[in-house]
Amino acid sequence: MKRIRLKKKIKIKNSIVILFLLFISLLMAFKFINSKVNPVLLDYANMEARKLSSIIINDAISKNFKSINVDDLFIITKEGSEIKSLDFNPIIVNQVLTNTTTLIQTNLKYLEQGKIELLNLNTDALIDYNTDKLRQGIIYEIPSGVIFGNSFLANIGPKIPVRFSIVGDIISYVNSNVKDYGINNALIEVNVVLELSIQVILPFVTDKISIETSIPVALKLIQGNVPNYYLNGIQNSPSIAVPFN
Repeated sequence: MKRIRLKKKIKIKNSIVILFLLFISLLMAFKFINSKVNPVLLDYANMEARKLSSIIINDAISKNFKSINVDDLFIITKEGSEIKSLDFNPIIVNQVLTNTTTLIQTNLKYLEQGKIELLNLNTDALIDYNTDKLRQGIIYEIPSGVIFGNSFLANIGPKIPVRFSIVGDIISYVNSNVKDYGINNALIEVNVVLELSIQVILPFVTDKISIETSIPVALKLIQGNVPNYYLNGIQNSPSIAVPFN
C-alpha cells in the first residue's frame, strides 16, 4: 500500500512539474509573438489598410471634382481690371466636400461589412482584390511565412485574415498653395485634405492607424497684379448617419 501511495505522489508531482513547464512555455511563446510576430503582421496589415483606403478616397474625389469648373471654386473681387482678393466659394466647396466625405465613409462601411455589391466605385477599382474574401469583410490575407523575414518562406503557412473598421468621422477640408509663376503672375494649387482613423483587426491583435492625405484637385493661374490672398481652408467634419441593413 505504501508503494502504491508513493507512486501516486510521484505521478502527481510529475504532472504538476509538466503543467508548470507547459505554462512557462506558453508564456514565452506569447511573449515571442507579441514582441516579434505581431509587429511584422501589423506592418503588413497597416500597409494594406492604407492602400485600400487610398483607392476609396481617390475614387470619391475623382467622382465629385471631375464635373466642377475650377472657376466656380473661387470668388474673385476686382477693382476695375485689378484683382484685389480671392477666396474659396463656400457653397460649392462645402457641397463637394460633404458629397466626397459621405461617399468615402459609406464605401468604407460597406467594405467593412462585406457588402461590396453596394459599393459606389469605378468598375476596376478593386480589380486586384479577391471579391469572395471582401464579401467576408477580409481585405487581405497575410501569409504567416512573412514572420521569418525570408523571401523563400514568405508564401508558406496558413493565411492570416486582415479586417478593418472605420473609427469616428472623416474630417475633410481644402487648402491652397500659392506659387510665383513667371513675372507678376501666381499659380494657385487647391488641395483636398482628408483625415480619418481606421482600426486594423488581426486574429490576435488590433491597431489603430491615422490616415491623412492631401490630393491636388485644381490649378488656377492669376495674371497681372498679385492680389491679397485669403483662401481660408473650409473644413467639413460631418457626423454621417448611413443606414445599413
